Amino acid sequence: MRGGGLWQLGQSIRRQLAQADKKSVARRYFASEADLKKTVLYDFHVTHGGKMVPFAGWSMPIQYKDSIMESTVNCRENGSLFDVSHMCGLSLKGKDCITFLEKLVMGDVAALAPGTGTLSVFTNEKGGAIDDTVITKVKDDHIYLVVNAGCRDKDLAHIEEHMKAFKAKGGDVLWHIHDERSLLALQGPLAAPVLQHLTKEDLSKIYFSDFRIIDINGASCFLTRTGYTGEDGFEISVPSEHAVDLAKAILEKSEGKVRLTGLGARDSLRLEAGLCLYGNDMEQHITPVEAGLTWAIGKRRRAEGGFLGAETILKQLEEGPKIRRAGFISSGPPARSHSEIQNDKGANIGEVTSGGFSPCLKKNIAMGYVKSGSHKAGTKVKILVRGKAYDGVVTKMPFVPTKYYKPS
Repeated sequence: MRGGGLWQLGQSIRRQLAQADKKSVARRYFASEADLKKTVLYDFHVTHGGKMVPFAGWSMPIQYKDSIMESTVNCRENGSLFDVSHMCGLSLKGKDCITFLEKLVMGDVAALAPGTGTLSVFTNEKGGAIDDTVITKVKDDHIYLVVNAGCRDKDLAHIEEHMKAFKAKGGDVLWHIHDERSLLALQGPLAAPVLQHLTKEDLSKIYFSDFRIIDINGASCFLTRTGYTGEDGFEISVPSEHAVDLAKAILEKSEGKVRLTGLGARDSLRLEAGLCLYGNDMEQHITPVEAGLTWAIGKRRRAEGGFLGAETILKQLEEGPKIRRAGFISSGPPARSHSEIQNDKGANIGEVTSGGFSPCLKKNIAMGYVKSGSHKAGTKVKILVRGKAYDGVVTKMPFVPTKYYKPS
């Protein structure tokens, strides 16, 4: 979910990096490098050997001096620091902000305790996914959420359109887009021990999906215990003028074990964790039920509806969807997005949406959509790669066990 539109990057950039310099890659995707936005950490990335590529309108590091495979393994064994400042954080405030937001998302925001959050989905009138988002209830009159970089423009336009109509009817809600802040993601088993050096807050009392506004390395930060890797970790929204100092302090306190990590390993990590990537595994024609996110639809919302596309989604909950997201392990070369999936009789049953070689499992893994009934673990399939069929099997996700920090 939290890729910020990695679909705009895709596997093609990885292949091109081996064949061309970064400027030629940039020319293919954008008119010029001057068109790309830069995070406040841009020079920091370049100084540390970051290979910068165009991504959702930004110049972002795909990797550093180590390989994508090395970075992926190091995140799971030690830790990774990602610059995800291209993603869009925003706050909704006002006594009716929850009522307003629940018209646009399927989650039970009202039921969240202050200082806790959840994954949810912005839906359209047909029940399709406009974007996925992490929603946090700071207080009853303050909601903080983060949306994907590649979806920023359409998300903000969608929210603004509905907000105008809501306010015209007397609703009390306003918003603030946090362009004055940067976002860092610290992930892996060393995330908490390292971050603890930089704050007086007891991080052992902050659990998965919890949110706090605390002082970190001398700056007032929004801290959410979450991430996009399947590992324990944090997303830290920091005032941009303090972002570089915070990144330096994290790397220094880890004594070299936490490494700067780029979008390439971020993609491998989220795939190993079985997490959706908007633009690949979720689209406007895919519903949350088809995507396997029914757990994110609150019990009250199932009973009451009241969000865009609720009729379609609630009907799918009752009758079952016609297609379902599933995970796969396959032989041969790694499956890529749009690879055809067949049953054991050679009939088309779906297609891959994300795939690659797992650095941690040393196997080909993928996810995609297949006809209902063909999604059960253990089902044998054929996956076509460059016109040739290879054996595969439907596999439960996550492929690599998650290590979220939750109360014992």
